[in-house]
Amino acid sequence: MAEVSIRDLRKAYGGLEVVHGVNVDISDGQFVVLVGPSGCGKSTLLRMIAGLEGITSGQIAIGDRVVNNLAPAERDIAMVFQNYALYPHKTVAANMGFALKMARMDKAEIAARVARAADILGLAPYLGRYPRELSGGQRQRVAMGRAIVRNPKVFLFDEPLSNLDAKLRVQMRSEIRELHQRLRTTTVYVTHDQIEAMTMADRIVVMRDGHIAQIGAPLELYDRPANVFVAGFIGSPAMNLITGTARRDGSGARIEAEGMALPAPVVPGLNEGRRVIWGIRPEHLELADSGLAASVVVVEPTGSETHVLLRFGGHDAVAVFRDRHAFQPGQVVHLAPRIELVHLFDADSGERLG
Repeated sequence: MAEVSIRDLRKAYGGLEVVHGVNVDISDGQFVVLVGPSGCGKSTLLRMIAGLEGITSGQIAIGDRVVNNLAPAERDIAMVFQNYALYPHKTVAANMGFALKMARMDKAEIAARVARAADILGLAPYLGRYPRELSGGQRQRVAMGRAIVRNPKVFLFDEPLSNLDAKLRVQMRSEIRELHQRLRTTTVYVTHDQIEAMTMADRIVVMRDGHIAQIGAPLELYDRPANVFVAGFIGSPAMNLITGTARRDGSGARIEAEGMALPAPVVPGLNEGRRVIWGIRPEHLELADSGLAASVVVVEPTGSETHVLLRFGGHDAVAVFRDRHAFQPGQVVHLAPRIELVHLFDADSGERLG
């Protein structure tokens, strides 16, 4: 196992810079997820760690070695790809042991490592099969087994679950997390799915346009997003965000937005007349006898929850209720935001206030 240290890392294609001075420290044994929308630079960053993509400037260290100029095979990493990258003409056992064979490892040692990985991943009954005879989830386990047998310092995962159906994705992310808890190998995992990031990571690195928007534990990002981008990206359904003007009234505060008065906590920087973005998560809007009047637009029962699209003051918002309610389109309800859970951001910079 090893730490991964990334310092002022940049990547440019000609005059176009796509990764802008990224700094990340990944502790020994940590599971870190790089997440962000398509084109944000997360896969490019992973490929630079792997050595599959050259760097323009900066430094990558794995353990006590700077690996900038080392080939992928010399970095002591193992990568699991989105498309599995299995040899179709080789058996499961041969696929898993191929890299060890190329390294001229003793046959008995190869067999022992393959058997151990197969036991961990539940692949022992399939060692004699070919990839075409396996399900998508089994192929992904083979790809993971091929990485495990190498005993690398760092595992790298590049959107490994995106080709699987929804139910299998849930199962596989639990299996990957359990595997990490058993092996405790430093892991860097790329995904565009913030649910995957929230459920799997020790720490999340949120990326946007080649920059790091925020780094933190999953619930830290959820409860205290550093900016509007993170607030809107982390969480499903997304946080409700409304732009307005701050008004101070004695010891209290409110945000005026198109004739609405939105309750707000008093935080440093919330000055009279400041343009701010008021945010509330859907589950923090509660039904009340009075408060913000909103009309029901769409009702989406999911079983355990009901998602309701509401319209008030010219704005759309989503509320999530655990209790069952017989909402009807066009019905007027009153909402009471939990004021202690309201988020405020500067409207110009997008940075969090307070």
